[in-house]
Amino acid sequence: MSLSFLEPRNGRSTADVVKFALWPFAIMTVLNRVLVRAVNGDITDDFTPVYRAGLAFLNQEPVYNANFDSVDPHYLYPPGATMMLSPVALIDPERARWLFILASAVAIIAALYILLRIFGYGMNSVAAPVLLFAAFASETVTNTLVFTNFNGFVLLGEVAFIGFMLSRKDLWAGVAIGLTIVVKPILAPLLIIPLMTRQWKVFITALGVPVVVTAIAWPLSVDPMDFVRRTAPYLLQSRDYFNSAVVGNGRYYGLPEFLILGIRGVLGIMVLASLWILYKYCREDRLFFIATTSGLVLTAHWLLGSLGQMYYSMLLFPLLMTVVLKNSVLRNWPAWLAIYGFTCYDRWLSGRFDTAGRAFDYMRTTFGWSLLIIVIFGVLLGRYLAAKKDGRLGEGIEPEDLILPLPSDSSAHAGKTTKTAGSY
Repeated sequence: MSLSFLEPRNGRSTADVVKFALWPFAIMTVLNRVLVRAVNGDITDDFTPVYRAGLAFLNQEPVYNANFDSVDPHYLYPPGATMMLSPVALIDPERARWLFILASAVAIIAALYILLRIFGYGMNSVAAPVLLFAAFASETVTNTLVFTNFNGFVLLGEVAFIGFMLSRKDLWAGVAIGLTIVVKPILAPLLIIPLMTRQWKVFITALGVPVVVTAIAWPLSVDPMDFVRRTAPYLLQSRDYFNSAVVGNGRYYGLPEFLILGIRGVLGIMVLASLWILYKYCREDRLFFIATTSGLVLTAHWLLGSLGQMYYSMLLFPLLMTVVLKNSVLRNWPAWLAIYGFTCYDRWLSGRFDTAGRAFDYMRTTFGWSLLIIVIFGVLLGRYLAAKKDGRLGEGIEPEDLILPLPSDSSAHAGKTTKTAGSY
């Protein structure tokens, strides 16, 4: 038996060593999250309300009769989603949940693979195990699987939407985001991107798919109007528990309403200014523009809207992946301090420092999203002011070291200085 594979004679690059080290970590972390953590479950259970709603739909019983005075997870999906998800109730709850977890994990892995391809990487790159390990080690993927939430499929829809947008397959891009909107409209703010890029065909299917599915599901539901009368008003409320939005945490800690409104206003101005700079000077670089704008818009939606929960942050993976681009706004330590805040699985509850630990644990997602908006705004504004000072706004706002031509005597090293995102 040959053991030469344990110590190959040919030279290995640093990237190869990193791949050898990270693939076992990545694979075992995926297996742990799917087969152990997710199957074990948690107090928070997002699947049982879906199963009960599906069972009620199949048996022609009322669906929208939840008691919103409790803090237990409620069924909040519209009739179109109920119809689409009802097949989960065709088998017993335990096996249905296991299959849902498996399907969610497959959807997340598929989304990560598509994301790799969008940024020019393959399975042989060092980026593959890094992305897989980082994703499944994060709070957002872990709790999506443990709580058995639908967000894994939303991530797949988002990444497919971005991929189809970049390849200008507009109708398919609309289908991808439209299917997610049928279940939950969390990605609806991303429709600002085809509006900014003038890809009008996206709206045909992005709006058409939810309308058609809802039209089919409405007469099949026993109580569709109760969704409008009871559930929709609840969705518009800003609750003060399990809510990392500014308004949620602000009310939880008793901040005055004018201060909450002021914080939202200042951050909102930063978001609008960042969007203007991105649209005016960055939209020709389509990968950077679409991925960065998607992350900025979604972060603003959760932070400044009525409800934001930490595990939504999985939908920021396209933005986080832009770090491999030379003009990324995330190539600085404050950005990754922010990312730690809303992705890391660490708990900061302390037996010795109870008040401070509880506050940090409850607020770190809010602080992380806020800091991310501040960083994006600061980087873009700094680039804009530098370009304006140098009189090169007509050429864009890319940092000078990315747009200056190579010196004539450095042609021998051009391969090193012009690497693309997928050069591993």
